[in-house]
Amino acid sequence: MKLVRKNIEKDNAGQVTLVPEEPEDMWHTYNLVQVGDSLRASTIRKVQTESSTGSVGSNRVRTTLTLCVEAIDFDSQACQLRVKGTNIQENEYVKMGAYHTIELEPNRQFTLAKKQWDSVVLERIEQACDPAWSADVAAVVMQEGLAHICLVTPSMTLTRAKVEVNIPRKRKGNCSQHDRALERFYEQVVQAIQRHIHFDVVKCILVASPGFVREQFCDYMFQQAVKTDNKLLLENRSKFLQVKQSYPGIVKNGDSFA
Repeated sequence: MKLVRKNIEKDNAGQVTLVPEEPEDMWHTYNLVQVGDSLRASTIRKVQTESSTGSVGSNRVRTTLTLCVEAIDFDSQACQLRVKGTNIQENEYVKMGAYHTIELEPNRQFTLAKKQWDSVVLERIEQACDPAWSADVAAVVMQEGLAHICLVTPSMTLTRAKVEVNIPRKRKGNCSQHDRALERFYEQVVQAIQRHIHFDVVKCILVASPGFVREQFCDYMFQQAVKTDNKLLLENRSKFLQVKQSYPGIVKNGDSFA
C-alpha cells in the first residue's frame, strides 16, 4: 500500500489518500472503509446525452465522485471492493444525493475521510504502508565498524539502518580503545536490530561479514542477551544464520540480496 497524503487533525478527523498495490492491500482497504465514511475516487458513470437534433443517447464517462458510504462488498476472487453510497459533491455528470457504486482495485488511488480516526485504524494503515511488515527475511551486512540492517521483501531489499563507529587500530600492548569502540559498535547494531526488525514477521535473519566479525558479533549479542535477560533475542535466537561474505559489501535500496 502506498500512502500519498495524510491529513489528520488534532480532533482525529481528517483524510488519507492511498493506492493499493497488491491483492493483500484490498483486504486492508476493506477493513479501513466503514459505513458513514466519505470516499473519493475515479469511477465510470453512464450519462445520457442529447444531440442538437433532439436524439437521446448514453455515454460512459470517467469522473471523480465523493460518496457517503452506505454499503461495502469485497469480492476476493476479482480482488475488487465495491462501495455504494450517495454523491455528496455535485459535478457536471452526477447530482447531489444520487446513488452510485465505486469499484476499488489495485493501483487505483482513493481518498478516505473519517470524522474520527481511531488508533487501531491508523496502525493498520501504518503497517500496510510499511514494507517491513511484508519482509520475512532480514540481513545484517557488516564489517568491523560498519553495518547495514536490511529487510528483504519479495520484490526488493530495503536498507533500514546504517551503523558506523570509528574503530581504532590495536596497539601493541594496549587494545583497550579498540575493544571499547568495538563493543560500542556491537551494542548499536543490536539496538538497530531490535528497532527495525519485526521478529513476529521475520523468519530468518542473515548475519553476513568477511572474516570473523559475524561470529564475534553474534557471541557478544547473545552473551549480553543472557546477562540482561533479553527475551526478544533469546526466544528468536534460532532465526539468526551466519553467512560468510568473501568481501565487504553493502546492499543498496532496491537491489536484490544474493
